[in-house]
Amino acid sequence: MQKGPVTPKGFVDMLPEIAAKRRTFINKISTVLEKFDFKPLETPIVEFAETLLGKYGEEEKLVYQFEDKGGRKLALRYDLTVPLARFVANNLGLLSPTFSRYQIGQVFRGEKPQKGRSREFTQFDYDIVGSEDIREDARVAAAAVDGIRAIGFSKSKLAINDRNNFKGLKVEDIRLIDKMHKIGKDKMPQNLLNFIEKTKPTENLLKIFKILESEYKLKENVDFYFDPTLARGLDYYTSTVFEMKLNGNPNDLSIGGGGRYDNLIGMFAGRKIPAVGFSFGIDRIIELQQ
Repeated sequence: MQKGPVTPKGFVDMLPEIAAKRRTFINKISTVLEKFDFKPLETPIVEFAETLLGKYGEEEKLVYQFEDKGGRKLALRYDLTVPLARFVANNLGLLSPTFSRYQIGQVFRGEKPQKGRSREFTQFDYDIVGSEDIREDARVAAAAVDGIRAIGFSKSKLAINDRNNFKGLKVEDIRLIDKMHKIGKDKMPQNLLNFIEKTKPTENLLKIFKILESEYKLKENVDFYFDPTLARGLDYYTSTVFEMKLNGNPNDLSIGGGGRYDNLIGMFAGRKIPAVGFSFGIDRIIELQQ
């Protein structure tokens, strides 16, 4: 029987057995990432609001904002990628020529709580900063597959697409395509269905697929697959995008995602600094496994 204060909606206690499983998953994935030469990094939970705003498109409304006693506008971090961009812009000496990091931390989004989605959750990010080479895209993708396999998910598959496939489309159409598996084909305009059917992997994707198969021994349609509907909601992605599907079905909830974002860090640094990364949704993985 409830006797003490309750938590705010979307913020939950983590029971010992869940906390133990979470730690096990984090340790196993960390071991995989360190084999791929990623190093640990930590950044603050609170940022200046102006650091975060203007980076997330329509999802910006979900950022938790507040003022401190001095009237400074602050925000809880929405993800770990924008704080990384801010960090790199202030530590450019780490780019020699690239900087590869992973980070585990709590992030906050003011959205409607539902199964697999809370207002506070754990992200597990890893990124490569400083290179446009698509071999780094392949390294990120391979680490995502190896990481999910390390925690026992043998049926998960990595969906991959290139945002360049959407050139010429309206932003509203891109967002609608990205939601097709959620809303159903019957609610899609015929012109967009035709567009999806005609879309093929770009030259860059074909090169990435070849690297994944030849160097990392991954198999197309077993470990990864081309998904022409995948756009990712965040506006900062510039080309390659990824989403990990729990059972390899495009209709599955995503248990991780990422992509290439070559312009975001430059917004802080004043010059172009390419980057590519991925984030595991640790809490969602645990919840969906139960």
